[in-house]
Amino acid sequence: MAPDAGPQDGGTAHGGPDADGLAAANLRAALTLLATLVAGGVNHLVLAPGSRSGPLAAAAGLLERRRVLVLHTAIDERSAAFFALGLARASGQPAAVITTSGTAVANLLPAAVEADYGAIPLLLISADRPGRLKHCGANQTVNQERFLLASVRWLGQGDPAGLAAMEPVSLQQLACRALAAAMGGPPGPAGPVHLNLPFEEPLHAGAEVLEAEAGVSFPPAPAATPAAPASVSGEPEAGSLEAGSLEPIGLAGLDPQQPGLVVAGPWRGRPQAWPGFVAALRRWQQRSGWPVLADGLSGLRGVAGLATVAGYDLLEAPPAHLLAGQVLRLGPLPASRRLHQLLERCGGRQLLISEGDPRRLDPLGCCPQQWWGGLQAWVEQLPPAALELSPASRRHAAAWWRAERELQGWLDRQLDLPGAAAVGSGSSGDGSGHGDLDGAGVPWSEPALARLLARLLPAELPLVIANSSPVRDWESFTPADGPGRPIHSFRGASGIDGTLSLACGVAEAAGRAVLLSGDLALLHDSNGWLWHRQLGSRLTVLLIDNVGGGIFEQLPIGARGDGPLDFERLFAMPQAVDPLALAAAHGVPGRAPASPAALERDLAWALELPMALVLLRTDRRRDAERRRQLRRMAPVPAPAP
Repeated sequence: MAPDAGPQDGGTAHGGPDADGLAAANLRAALTLLATLVAGGVNHLVLAPGSRSGPLAAAAGLLERRRVLVLHTAIDERSAAFFALGLARASGQPAAVITTSGTAVANLLPAAVEADYGAIPLLLISADRPGRLKHCGANQTVNQERFLLASVRWLGQGDPAGLAAMEPVSLQQLACRALAAAMGGPPGPAGPVHLNLPFEEPLHAGAEVLEAEAGVSFPPAPAATPAAPASVSGEPEAGSLEAGSLEPIGLAGLDPQQPGLVVAGPWRGRPQAWPGFVAALRRWQQRSGWPVLADGLSGLRGVAGLATVAGYDLLEAPPAHLLAGQVLRLGPLPASRRLHQLLERCGGRQLLISEGDPRRLDPLGCCPQQWWGGLQAWVEQLPPAALELSPASRRHAAAWWRAERELQGWLDRQLDLPGAAAVGSGSSGDGSGHGDLDGAGVPWSEPALARLLARLLPAELPLVIANSSPVRDWESFTPADGPGRPIHSFRGASGIDGTLSLACGVAEAAGRAVLLSGDLALLHDSNGWLWHRQLGSRLTVLLIDNVGGGIFEQLPIGARGDGPLDFERLFAMPQAVDPLALAAAHGVPGRAPASPAALERDLAWALELPMALVLLRTDRRRDAERRRQLRRMAPVPAPAP
């Protein structure tokens, strides 16, 4: 947070008869710009403290009084940006963040990176010093307009002389261009936009001016002018894609009468497009019979009327009878390395369809053709279907269903938890492990917890999964037939910044949500607990606490045990923090169940509270070995006799 306090900061405090006029002009300019954003669909704005951003803060407060904007406040700019990112991800509508000048802007970068990779509309608005104070040693004056360039779709700059120097129509046009770039469209996807707005002093209008501006109406905004991207990470090189336009491509060489696979990666479309996407996938599966290998973050596991495969990550070397000569890939590549090997072995014809994202999404180099008009539009432009599936397609699909049943049945036996059979049946189980115990000697493993939680969490309840061991366990060990639900996670840059704040934003937009996180990922954003006082929704935090970075236990250096390096200090980095006490310090209650029955009881308790923590203590070394054992022991599906 940058205090940004007053005329002693290196600026010039303007006095005299024009001072009040300039302060009022700053407020009117800020109001015009923000009102245009609101008219364009921005419903939520997150404000971080500062003085240079004072006109923007006052304008946001006035718009909140008019009940046209929901205003949130945060003392930490990084937390503010991730809260807004969660709002935008869950709603599909752009959310905005306002910061003051200086290092405050740098704190927006992690969220900008994730918004870039995830194609999420996010407006990052920073107040700045006027141009006359740049490059002369003025306090809190940096080249902040360059901080986010590597990730934003467009950089919009206010007049260097100050926002008050701009005509209202220019301010409206600036806001409209920012919205157009954030929402995406040819030639780029949705994503983050940076608006950098200089303000000349004096910054703060008096009470009379504020009251006068409170009821001012604004003229209609002009039509938006398309904004050329400032920078789009991962732009395809010229000629790298065969399908560089949205022209109809038919089947693009795929033959639905022959064996094939659908590989569905993490969902990156807008929530409003989800029903049409699912309906189109059902139509394609009915036409082709192709199995859908559904990534744990695709949101497709458990969707009614869709046959999906979840056990592919346990196939170290898929047998030849499961391979296919053609693959339809949907969205970003899943993170599973075993799935990568399967795709490379399949060879043949592979088509990639993305939801409005023309960037190259093929790190394996297996998809020479990419169409970014979305699955629904692709299915709708296909030629008429044949009457029935070919015998070869039926045999191939049946082989996958047999393999899936065998793998999931085997996992059920391997990962059965004592007392888990009673969970969800109304029984209290064995009654051990009441929710206020410390969890010592918990009999469960992290893979087993992933499987249990997938079945225990209510259907359609949005789930946010942190980038730590839980997200990998969710992909590898959750079944395909559990309750369907929206899932939010960020496997693009795979950072752990802003985990809790992001989940709070998702909950605020969706009304309720669950966060599944590891201990270091949650501790990395402990400021996120501060949202507890502002949330108008419910968030349940499920914390897998293995006392350190359990994900690193899965590295070769972690598997070797004692050696010349201090693994605990260099990689695991355990922290001496009591998560229950930390949550309680922010007014958030918590429990630590020690049995499946207690977990069911404590989860039901937590889901009824505005915010609550359910702590699940595990043993990371034991669980790392358990994962290795499961992968070594997984059955290899045999062909039909």
